[in-house]
Amino acid sequence: MHAATSHLPRALPQFLPSARDGLQRFGLLHQPGAGRAVRGRVLFVHAFAEEMNKARRMAALQAQALARAGFWVLQIDLLGCGDSDGDFGDASWAAWQDDVRIGAEQLRHCGSSPLWLWGMRAGALLAAEVASQLPEPAHCLFWQPASSGKQLLQQFLRLKTASGLISGQGKGAMAEVQAQLDAGASVEVAGYQLPAALAKGLEKSRLTPPALAEASPPRHLLWFELSTQAEASFSPVAQQAHEAWRAAGWQLEAAMLQGPQFWQTTEIEEAPALLAATLAAMERHAG
Repeated sequence: MHAATSHLPRALPQFLPSARDGLQRFGLLHQPGAGRAVRGRVLFVHAFAEEMNKARRMAALQAQALARAGFWVLQIDLLGCGDSDGDFGDASWAAWQDDVRIGAEQLRHCGSSPLWLWGMRAGALLAAEVASQLPEPAHCLFWQPASSGKQLLQQFLRLKTASGLISGQGKGAMAEVQAQLDAGASVEVAGYQLPAALAKGLEKSRLTPPALAEASPPRHLLWFELSTQAEASFSPVAQQAHEAWRAAGWQLEAAMLQGPQFWQTTEIEEAPALLAATLAAMERHAG
């Protein structure tokens, strides 16, 4: 299904310093395929905690496909994640926003083709918040975006309280965890040391469309979700979000595709329909 490794465009490691903490962020920059006209620059903003690890293969496959089609693609590991400096317990939502800006700034060295912020799950929340803070207009590509950081955080915290609930000793466990975070303490969840600064920032995050200037050129949002069901439709929450982005002036293209929820499956899985639909849409909007 995929091109042989020897035919893939080169991917160059990037070590990007942060003025906030002096630590380096690791990135992987995929160059456009040889002989291809540059069609855009894409910054991938990964998912949260273990979802990031589960989604790495899909992100790599999509980055390679986009590069073959003529896009620059930068995959950046946020502070405390992947191969970047620091520990997860060092992270904050503000630092992660800075990291997205660092990645976008790095892509400015790759020319002036259209910029896309490609967010996966919590990465979509970060992309939406940072899009209005950049010195150039950015389009957005969302994979299974979280509707709110609060909902995602609650799902993550349930991993800590689940064992207690099953054993009958978990009454008030979620309230206790929340009290620790409110007091500024870190909480260990499924092997991750979750700092209060990250939890609070995530909790306040919403998938709110950035306001566009009246004379702003068209801004595109590609929104893809997966369902294991053949005839699934978007949730009412997602539909409301679609309307909000359209009302804010964004040109939305949304599709519900059939495939595994690879960011949370036990085994590493692929969703070919998502790869194909994303590439086709990106090529279409790149002209």
